[in-house]
Amino acid sequence: MILVALDDLLFKSKIRTAARQLGVEVAFARTLDEVMQQARRIRPSLLIVDLNSAPTDPLTAIARIKADPDLAGIRTVGFVSHVQTDLVAAAREAGADEVLARSAFAANLPRILEAGR
Repeated sequence: MILVALDDLLFKSKIRTAARQLGVEVAFARTLDEVMQQARRIRPSLLIVDLNSAPTDPLTAIARIKADPDLAGIRTVGFVSHVQTDLVAAAREAGADEVLARSAFAANLPRILEAGR
């Protein structure tokens, strides 16, 4: 199971469509509280985070996941506009395992979803 934290309907649709084609189960969270509740409930193998999603408070979500001994093993992949280098650095500092530009994330979505299977 993969947990996706975002509020962008376009990327939600892209991820849902790609996951369906690959037979990968995904759950979505739109707020920080939902991210943490679902992470504890479903124990995803992968957390995908839109680093520009203010309602999910992505940096806090990543840091809390990585600080929790029961959740720290969840792999985290964040995506962001390639020009936001400060946000890329902040995500890595928070503990993100991988941070990609939006275009690279979209291009590699099947690989990312397969890896989270």
